[in-house]
Amino acid sequence: MELIQKLGERIRFLRREKNISQEQLGELSNLHTNYIGAIERGEKNITLESLVKVSKGLEVSLDELFRYLEPMDEPDDLQKVVDLLSNRSSEDQSLAFNLLVEIFHWEQKKNQ
Repeated sequence: MELIQKLGERIRFLRREKNISQEQLGELSNLHTNYIGAIERGEKNITLESLVKVSKGLEVSLDELFRYLEPMDEPDDLQKVVDLLSNRSSEDQSLAFNLLVEIFHWEQKKNQ
């Protein structure tokens, strides 16, 4: 399958996951509904500018938009942590970060 089709499927998946219609995504992205449909079907080669608009409309990063387009090996532990925290609030992310900092400071002190 071509990259543009995979990207269109990913956009459709994320849109449906957020339970919004093509029309709503078009409004949120400031793009025409027909263009959204053509992107999702892999009929249009989306521009970088439109890609940024779609990612903002979906409220996802470009990284998340491109994630899983290619088959991935089993994610490593770092990727699992990133995936776990990516959908959490910034407060939860900050809490997890501070916890990790404390753990590593404790380990460092223990090994001295």
